Amino acid sequence: QLQASGGGLVQAGGSLRLSCAVSGRTVSTFAWFRQAPGKEREFVARSRQTPTMTRTTYYADSVKGRFTISRDNAKNRVYLQMNSLKPEDTAVHYCAARSTYLATTDESDYDYWGQGTQVTVSS
Repeated sequence: QLQASGGGLVQAGGSLRLSCAVSGRTVSTFAWFRQAPGKEREFVARSRQTPTMTRTTYYADSVKGRFTISRDNAKNRVYLQMNSLKPEDTAVHYCAARSTYLATTDESDYDYWGQGTQVTVSS
């Protein structure tokens, strides 16, 4: 089970940190997706950990340089630090995970999903 939190209302240029807690399973690949009103859900960022404990991250072009995904395996949590927020970042943000290591931005490849947390950026 995944539990996302940390969303809220912020002015353009501000920051938020989303958190996602994982319980009941071990996961290898985490990702954040988002869905704006009237749009399809889109990939935001991914963190994967190989069997040799090498971690890599990958970002959508729209958030590269502004967002940072990180993970704390001891706490079984993943974070999304969002800086320099823009009104177009307004969306429900979802955390997702899969048990096995896979470099994918396709939401259909993720087995577990959080309930979503609303991020609203005012201009």
